[in-house]
Amino acid sequence: MPVEGTFRRHCSMPRTSESQSRTQTGPRAAAHSRNMVEMRGISKRFPGVLANDRVNLDVAAGSIHALLGENGAGKSTLMHILSGLYRPDSGTMKVEDRTVSFASPLDAIQAGVGMVHQHFMLVETQTVAENVVLGDHRLGFHMDPSAIRDTVAEQGRASGLEIDPDALIWQLSVGERQRVEIVKMLHRGARLLILDEPTAVLTPQEADTLFDRMRGMAEAGRTLLFISHKLNEVMALAETVTVMRQGRVVDTVPQSQVSRRELVSMMVGSPVLFDVAIPPVQQGRKLLSLRNLTVENDRGQTAVDNLSLDLHQREILGVAGVAGNGQRELAEAITGLRKLQGGAVVLDGFDVAGANQRRMIDLGISWVPQDRQHTGTAPNLSIQENFDLKRYRTARGGLFLDRSGQASRAAALLAKYGVAAASRHQPVRLLSGGNLQKVILARELSTELRVLVAESPTRGLDVGAIQTVHELLMEQRSRGVAILLLSEDLQEVLSLSDRVAVIHSGRIMGILPRVRADADTIGMLMAGVVPAGMPT
Repeated sequence: MPVEGTFRRHCSMPRTSESQSRTQTGPRAAAHSRNMVEMRGISKRFPGVLANDRVNLDVAAGSIHALLGENGAGKSTLMHILSGLYRPDSGTMKVEDRTVSFASPLDAIQAGVGMVHQHFMLVETQTVAENVVLGDHRLGFHMDPSAIRDTVAEQGRASGLEIDPDALIWQLSVGERQRVEIVKMLHRGARLLILDEPTAVLTPQEADTLFDRMRGMAEAGRTLLFISHKLNEVMALAETVTVMRQGRVVDTVPQSQVSRRELVSMMVGSPVLFDVAIPPVQQGRKLLSLRNLTVENDRGQTAVDNLSLDLHQREILGVAGVAGNGQRELAEAITGLRKLQGGAVVLDGFDVAGANQRRMIDLGISWVPQDRQHTGTAPNLSIQENFDLKRYRTARGGLFLDRSGQASRAAALLAKYGVAAASRHQPVRLLSGGNLQKVILARELSTELRVLVAESPTRGLDVGAIQTVHELLMEQRSRGVAILLLSEDLQEVLSLSDRVAVIHSGRIMGILPRVRADADTIGMLMAGVVPAGMPT
């Protein structure tokens, strides 16, 4: 049954005073009178999955347009088609009134369409500056490396996305890599810029700066099409919102004429709770203590600097900070993946510093890493095999693996965590980012654990899946698990944490109980500034 147009009633809702104040005049209003993009009847099928089903999409020139939908709704596939990564099975596209058929991302870039992908398209062995200018034919044969580095550094500063132009990509965190992708598209001057979760690694102040820049680009005539799971972000920035569900467009509505709850209902087909229910629990004994922890990054520089933290049973301790301030190194040190330069990791009274990852697993420490593809999963193995990566020593029936037990367990986990896949035998590299994250969470939360280190556990998930993950974390907290939540999503940290620690340059700037933590204070601490009169 067709779903397109079901929510047209929103368009008849009265405008608010805020929406009236946004009414465009002048050159930008003229730009809005024509479409930058017209997609008609776009369909794309993969084995066992109809990703896009006769999708129509119009994006006005000079506008800021948001694309919403659950994981598996077809958003990324549609944007991959628009950016030249995929070719549609059927349908037509126009960019700036010209019919186009992209055979590659280079064709799309030459047509003025650039995308920051959810899975980054970077060469890990090259520097930031080299990645930003890679494929830029404007540079010619004679390049000045020093000038290129200066240009890239300035572009990063101007956009509020500072990054070391000489750093190698493999040495960067996921958040830092995302910054490189954004700067790369800005460098190429795309007239249509597609952004996937562009503010995931920014402080609130930096996000505001980026929003201002995006608005400025739109005012200058560029078109911005962004995918986001943050409804507050969509309501603050987008002028028009397109919602997709099950590979089709549900509706396209003016942002000023739709509420957050209506958008969620359009996305998932049912109401979703926005507020996380935090059941009161009695905090347990101190389970994990970090004392004067010092850890180096891959470049031999101090990433965690004399850091001390305590984590208790039945507690979520949120660590807020901009990506690249030591979060990854801290998580890897706790889980036994990274060598310590100094300090102690005390688990239930015993110093386990220096223990390897296998020993940490046996001690009940689980880890949800921020890098899903290279650290969190084995990409070429099946979903079922990834579920059992930590159980291969116990999932045996005699000399051989218990295939029947593996199959039953995989089927149960697929159903419980709502992983959208053709089968349990599907290689995880073929999953969307959100479904890949669900596989990792299913594996880690289905073990006997005492401490859970979770790095951005809901990054890239839709609102329904985010609610599920939050409920699972609350369930683990109630069971007595001590949870260290490291996230660049400040709202997530403030919503879930019993206490909030703020990290900057590898140091803890302050620790606040939930009742005294507010976005402005935390945001300043994330930027390395201790507010005057901050309670301690």
